[in-house]
Amino acid sequence: MKFQLGYVSLIAVTVASCSGNRSTNDADTAIKKEDTAMANAPDAPAVNMEYCFYTTEGSASQDTTKVNLHINGNKVTGDMDWLPKEKDARKGTLMGNLNGNVIKALWTYVQEGSTDTLSVDFQLRGNKLAQKPYQYDAKTGKQQTNSAADYTVIYSMKNCR
Repeated sequence: MKFQLGYVSLIAVTVASCSGNRSTNDADTAIKKEDTAMANAPDAPAVNMEYCFYTTEGSASQDTTKVNLHINGNKVTGDMDWLPKEKDARKGTLMGNLNGNVIKALWTYVQEGSTDTLSVDFQLRGNKLAQKPYQYDAKTGKQQTNSAADYTVIYSMKNCR
């Protein structure tokens, strides 16, 4: 009888230890399902990743824009710095959403000591990032994204570190 009781106890301990420390939290499961669905969408970028891009513009490619994106599910955060030569830079943060391979974000930046915002539209294309250009709005006296334009500002991927 002692042998059988010891054997049953050993089996119970083994089964309990094999169950592991799995979480059955519905929120965890929902995030994973959402991430999987997004990753399987046509042309969708990998989720839960960091991406870094840059582009140069100007007559001698002297103006640089850097974009660092963190994609977590459908949420996008990051930084964007516009660094024109011999002009005042715009440096700030991005917050937005990813839908397929399109990112719509709000860029909150500082320029000449003042804080401002600008909506930006990006499209991830493999190892490139494309952006809709800005246009000047005479009514507000500010730049805004030209929503009717195509994604014509092209950034190249770079190492994030």
